[in-house]
Amino acid sequence: MENMEKSKLAIFLTFSGQAEEAMQFYASRLPDAKITTLVRYGKNHPFAGDGDENKILHGAVSFMGQEIMFLDMDAAHPAPNFSWASSIYVNCQSEEEFDAVFAGLAKSGTVMMGPESVGHIRKCAWVTDKFGVTWQPVWE
Repeated sequence: MENMEKSKLAIFLTFSGQAEEAMQFYASRLPDAKITTLVRYGKNHPFAGDGDENKILHGAVSFMGQEIMFLDMDAAHPAPNFSWASSIYVNCQSEEEFDAVFAGLAKSGTVMMGPESVGHIRKCAWVTDKFGVTWQPVWE
């Protein structure tokens, strides 16, 4: 963790072999996001089955001063699918930041709502990215 204070709550995303691809996607599509940790299972890890050695045991991407953590489940225990019932709320500080977050996620994802104004909120949207993770960028 690169000079970041440990938060009491963190986003933890579990994948079935796509964690590294997701980390690279977010680091390339979200403003100022970057991969800060990438640890693979390796050949001798007790939970690594055949073909699991290159999967991600622990990964992290820093975004907006927070860490999003990543894990690949082993082949014998695949992760459940993501659902829009849970989403990542992104409190954008400017319209430019909102537009960058929205564009980065929407390009290969599904826009469920917006961008639009709702009540006192200047712009908001719901976007499910190509991995099935749902995001809510908001600019108040």
